[in-house]
Amino acid sequence: MGWEVIFWNHTPFNLEKLGYKEIKLEGRANAKTDLLKRAKIEAELNYFSRKFKDPVYQTYKFANSHQNLKAKIKTGIVQGLVATHKDEKGLQRLRIKMKSSERKGAYYQKCKEILQEEKPDLVFCTNQRPVNAIAPLTAAQDLKIPTSTFIFSWDNLPKATMVVETDYYFVWSEYMKAELLKYYSQIKEPQVHITGTPQFEPHYNADLRQSREDFFKEYGLDYTKKYICFSGDDITTSPDDPAYLNDLAYAIKLLNAKGHNLEIIFRRCPVDFSNRYDGVLEKHREIITSIAPIWKKTGDNWNSVLPKKEDLKLQINTILHSELVVNLGSSMVFDFAIFKKPCLYLNYEVKAKTKASWSHKKVYDFVHFRSMPTGKEVFWLNSKEEIPAKLEKALKNPMQKAEKALEWYKRINTFPADKASERIWRKLEIILDQNTLKTENR
Repeated sequence: MGWEVIFWNHTPFNLEKLGYKEIKLEGRANAKTDLLKRAKIEAELNYFSRKFKDPVYQTYKFANSHQNLKAKIKTGIVQGLVATHKDEKGLQRLRIKMKSSERKGAYYQKCKEILQEEKPDLVFCTNQRPVNAIAPLTAAQDLKIPTSTFIFSWDNLPKATMVVETDYYFVWSEYMKAELLKYYSQIKEPQVHITGTPQFEPHYNADLRQSREDFFKEYGLDYTKKYICFSGDDITTSPDDPAYLNDLAYAIKLLNAKGHNLEIIFRRCPVDFSNRYDGVLEKHREIITSIAPIWKKTGDNWNSVLPKKEDLKLQINTILHSELVVNLGSSMVFDFAIFKKPCLYLNYEVKAKTKASWSHKKVYDFVHFRSMPTGKEVFWLNSKEEIPAKLEKALKNPMQKAEKALEWYKRINTFPADKASERIWRKLEIILDQNTLKTENR
């Protein structure tokens, strides 16, 4: 569409090897800024709880670290900031303080120098969460360069993860726009652009689809079987995932004893490299095939793991050649809905819990599940005993839930869903034209 794109790359990955122009973004936020960020998130969640009279926002908090004296001092500073910045004005002061803190650092100065040298028309931040994005965006704003950010996940806004402040915000849908304006009253409607998300675009690309024969041959699957996909969560979201997979495997064996011909494809969460599933995979190796996502890990944190292009094809064909998906609260419900396939949500406690304080109820209480139009968009697995019967029902009549799930998908994303990237660029063009006009009229 005529744009020159340069990735200002703060990841450990070499994007030049993928054929993209990049400038390495080196440096990190000030320690003070990180404390201000922690305080802002906690104060914001407290404010949401009071404003909306809803305790659910407290469940988004992470426990403070008290491992050593330094961590205790940091926590004390954060709690002091939270106590003195309780209302809307206090939250705005924290946002201003974060920018002011960054302006005093060498990282900000380096960002400013790069911008002065490159002279971009616009800076687009693909993730609203990182504290390291404050300095480059603030530097751009100080140089009167338009800035924008993308709310990259369907569950981000209620979590108070909005760390950056930009001139414009790109969202998935009308639903997400309303959420953004609800949580952040300082953002005005003209700043928000509805584009959809590129997350699901590859699903509409027929060139990425393999024949059943080719896919089964590549991954050693049995052409005579039907496959159920178990989609794993990260260990924080679902610490009992191995037990759920074990329950599913026993349910499959019961159904096979009745004449079904089923097996399981296990797709783990892409950022979960743990060995926590090994015992279950070994116990049920005759009916479970593990097909790991094709992601590259370069560090210990989740944000140092990046999908390779090949994983787009793998995910699509795993969906295409599975009958349905079983998981706990995953957005894979939408990936399968696109292919008109149902999702079964795990909705019970296992007997031998990994973490006593964890509950599946906490997951389904999260605000983003309130976007479900009716609650009937998935099959709910309310006990392990229900799994065989619900699987049979889903296999016999998949469209009963798939059509409802597709309506849910249409609520949280903009259609046509395969045009999201194009809409993002069109909106960027509009922003650029508007800012050019403003400059000319000064």
